[in-house]
Amino acid sequence: MLDTIIQAAHMVFQPQVLLIMLASSAYGIVIGAIPGLTAVMAVSLIMPIAIFLDPVPALAAIIACDGMAVFAGDIPGTLLRIPGTPASGAYTDDSYKLTQQGKAELVLGANCFFSAVGGLLGLLSLMIAAPLLAEFALKFSTYEYFWLSCLGLTCATFMTSRDRVKGIASMFLGLFITTIGFDTITGQARFTFGSTELLAGIHVIPVLIGLFAISEIMRRVSSTTPPATAYSGKIGFIYKGVFKLWKEHIPNFLRGNLIGIVVGALPGAGADIAAWLAYAISKKCSKTPEKFGTGHMEGIIESTSANNSALASAWIPAFVFGIPGDVTSAMVIGILYIKDLKPGPTAFLHHPEVIYSVFMCFAVANVLMLILGYFSIKGFRHILRIPPFVMLPVILIFCIVGAFSINNSLFGVAYMLFFGLLGYIMEENDFPISPMLLAIVLGNLLEKNFIISMIKSNGHFVDFFNRPIAGTLAFIAIFIWVYPLLKKIYRAVKGTN
Repeated sequence: MLDTIIQAAHMVFQPQVLLIMLASSAYGIVIGAIPGLTAVMAVSLIMPIAIFLDPVPALAAIIACDGMAVFAGDIPGTLLRIPGTPASGAYTDDSYKLTQQGKAELVLGANCFFSAVGGLLGLLSLMIAAPLLAEFALKFSTYEYFWLSCLGLTCATFMTSRDRVKGIASMFLGLFITTIGFDTITGQARFTFGSTELLAGIHVIPVLIGLFAISEIMRRVSSTTPPATAYSGKIGFIYKGVFKLWKEHIPNFLRGNLIGIVVGALPGAGADIAAWLAYAISKKCSKTPEKFGTGHMEGIIESTSANNSALASAWIPAFVFGIPGDVTSAMVIGILYIKDLKPGPTAFLHHPEVIYSVFMCFAVANVLMLILGYFSIKGFRHILRIPPFVMLPVILIFCIVGAFSINNSLFGVAYMLFFGLLGYIMEENDFPISPMLLAIVLGNLLEKNFIISMIKSNGHFVDFFNRPIAGTLAFIAIFIWVYPLLKKIYRAVKGTN
């Protein structure tokens, strides 16, 4: 094990890897600090570059970019009352109210400090839980992976969707997209409509860029809301008073991190849900809930701790089972497959040095956050003054180059634009995108394990429930499916009595 750790350290602490992390961190801060340009969008734009890097630098770039972008979303939320990322939206009102009270330095310092420490605690959970769960996951067969895929899609659909019908529709649309191209079992071409480009299926990278970057550009262009005026006040030393604040709110800090770790480990949940849930629980448990939304630090500390701790714990199901914990880890799974590093419990046996490299990259990224956060808050707030007509064309050019570079074909650009339009229409009509994306990632795994399981069981579906772990996963998944119906029946029966 010591040899593996030394090998991982040698892979991470190289000048080119550290330089990539530094550049990705600065890029993540820039994108995260611009209202509307989310952390997912930042990662999706960096993916075409990551494909051409070695595995460790590629993963390091994604880790640094994601963490910095989530943190940087707090900057416009605090200074402009416009959250840079959905996770920051949970506590934007409190942050902005404190800025109006002349406490911008304290709020931004707290955001940076608690984000970094939350990320380190999330890393600790990843380091402890992932190897233990990997030993357990070695007992999994195709039956367990089928039900685990069903459970992952179920959690993603039910947790990210206000309207479950729309969430389910989004999920099935994603599953349909995975059927395009050659069948992995029979080799039969499906839904290609005579196009040779579609024989290889739909590549996930142009889909990601379209769904998150192009759709956001369309939304910004079509918006009639005038841009807000940037904060012009002075910002001094942001960490002044943060340690005292931490001592006064240790319960909020610990509870926020615990919520982030648990929610992040659930397939499809991620930092956004963790932040909103942490804020709601903080208000529920507070002795002064009436102060929330008026400039109260409790909700800020709890939420900003939760969103970054969820980033690391979301890699637990991705590494152990090959099931993405959030949208970013879904992209990471795609990168791992491209690099011939299959995620799952065997990765801890065949490529342990890569796993430990990821642990170290998370640690470096969160330390960098404390350092870069100080300088970025003082300098990058001026990026908020860049007019959209300058920024959006630059982003569009990056999108086109990224989609073209996958297969050096304009066909990738074409369906990137198609999915951008689709993503825009879906979000304008309150259809969630996350279930569709996770279905695209998990679709092949679900179909392959279902078909192999049916062949092994000779068509007897009862074999899907015979094994203890498979039966348990099946019970949980099916219970979640029927729970809304059972709840409705219970209310109807109770109403008649």
